Amino acid sequence: MAKGIKEPADDDDYIDIDDTGPGDLKGADGGYAWEEEYKRSWDVIQEDASGSIQSIVLGINDQKRHRRVRDTEAIQRGIIRHVVLIIDQSENMNLRDLMPTRIQATLTMVTAFIGEYFDQNPISQLSVIATKDGLAEKLTDLSGNPMDHLGALKDKANKDLAGEPSLQNALELAMHTLKRAPTHGSREVVCVMGSLTTCDPGDIAQTLEALKASQVRVSMVHLAAEVHVFKRICRETGGVFYVAQNEDNMKDLLFENVPPPPIVSARATADMIQMGFPIKAGGVPTPCVCHHELGFVGYICPRCKSKVCSLPTDCDVCGLPLVSAPHLARSYHHLFPEENFKEVGGDSVDSACFGCGAVWAEPPNDTEPGGGRGKYRCPRCKHDYCLECDIFIHETLHNCPGCV
Repeated sequence: MAKGIKEPADDDDYIDIDDTGPGDLKGADGGYAWEEEYKRSWDVIQEDASGSIQSIVLGINDQKRHRRVRDTEAIQRGIIRHVVLIIDQSENMNLRDLMPTRIQATLTMVTAFIGEYFDQNPISQLSVIATKDGLAEKLTDLSGNPMDHLGALKDKANKDLAGEPSLQNALELAMHTLKRAPTHGSREVVCVMGSLTTCDPGDIAQTLEALKASQVRVSMVHLAAEVHVFKRICRETGGVFYVAQNEDNMKDLLFENVPPPPIVSARATADMIQMGFPIKAGGVPTPCVCHHELGFVGYICPRCKSKVCSLPTDCDVCGLPLVSAPHLARSYHHLFPEENFKEVGGDSVDSACFGCGAVWAEPPNDTEPGGGRGKYRCPRCKHDYCLECDIFIHETLHNCPGCV
């Protein structure tokens, strides 16, 4: 070939650069698919015409005020509960309408629920059941140790999502688990479902009748929409049915099941319950009856002198419920809840919040502790508290510092 004349390049020598990217990498909102796993929390903050975000702060405070107002009527409640938690593990839990996925959001909320449940109901028990592929699997049996349930959820609940759930099989397994629960404790089922269908082997109406005969209360938080058969089961067993709108709403609805429900008048009996208050073991290492391992730490059953690792629990030898005095005290506050504080304005009898000592803002300002509508007065001791202290008193402390 003549010198200076370039040969035509082959097609393999060219590199096609497409900066638009393939269509299968795009997410539902137009961004890349991996960007959907992250929640851009700063996008929800909107400024008003003056560039202030005070309206956002006011909205957050309104949500706090709504959560703090609770029913404080003194009604009979059971302090010993037996709850079965049913979690949907179907393929529908892989959807991304809750961040990052339904199952991940559910595991986060359920983990927080288990911790709060045992904090508010220390002498109660819990069991976890998962349902997928038309079957139900018991992850943990009834136990008062939260670490057993959290470990099972971490190992199994977020793996192998497949098929459709079977609510009937899950409820039948829950009833079988609750059969050996004593009659003086409540029997409850709390479901977290994401599927709009249920693959059942038989007539679920018969299961509903069995639930009512066994006096099992079923409540459910659904992640998608209202399903007639799910709502009917909850309504006829005395439970509640909710549809979660987002992650925060899902947490609020799930935590509605933390306080014990009122006792039905037909079951309102006064039974004497035997309980043991063990003493702490010490000295030489001895084997425990729960794990059969040597250890220094443990508690001695006052009836059979066996050693257990933690409280509260049931003695594996004689079956005596073993608790401590603080456990009973923490369960007792549900029977006599703290009264709702009244919102006040203007001058206060206290120059600062009686709880945290924050000085009231002048002029009134909702963005500061105790400013404007942020003063809440105890109807008994007449001391004023800011919104944060009011929420802490009613949700955690359960006693007014001014009254105590």
